[in-house]
Amino acid sequence: MQENQIVDVSTTAGINAPIEKIDIPKWCFGITEEEYLSCSPAHIAAGSTKTPYGKRVAINVETIGGSLMVQHFIETLAKKDHLILDSDSDIFTPNGRTMVHVRWELTAKKIAEDRCELTTHVQSFATDEMRALLERQGIPFDLLRTQNHPIAQAHNDAETPLFAASIGRAALRN
Repeated sequence: MQENQIVDVSTTAGINAPIEKIDIPKWCFGITEEEYLSCSPAHIAAGSTKTPYGKRVAINVETIGGSLMVQHFIETLAKKDHLILDSDSDIFTPNGRTMVHVRWELTAKKIAEDRCELTTHVQSFATDEMRALLERQGIPFDLLRTQNHPIAQAHNDAETPLFAASIGRAALRN
């Protein structure tokens, strides 16, 4: 684990659609707010836009571990079966507002002619701003890391099968 890394979690779930019909970026940047909300009770809002340089951005608002997060996921890699997104996310904690860097990677892999599997991999990293907030509050970084890992894993475990089902539905509509 890297020095500033807070969490590193992965979850895999089945998608009931052939790999040839999967288009994770199209799904991610086209998901309706209603569909996003159906993928977790922690989800609050979703939308998409573009950077001034033309990169697509998925905006997700959710609550994780009691903290409100506003994520601005910018596409770093966009292939039909592999999407990597990076976000410098606003996080509103009980101790104040700060920023955390989040990397969200979604990968689909063929497992049968009409079925594939989705793996979601989430990593988060403390920014200098977050480290300063922790220091002002007297919160040891290792304690933050220890407390956040099971919360992030549980959230990822809960939403990944629902994301997989949503991706499968989108694939079969196309």
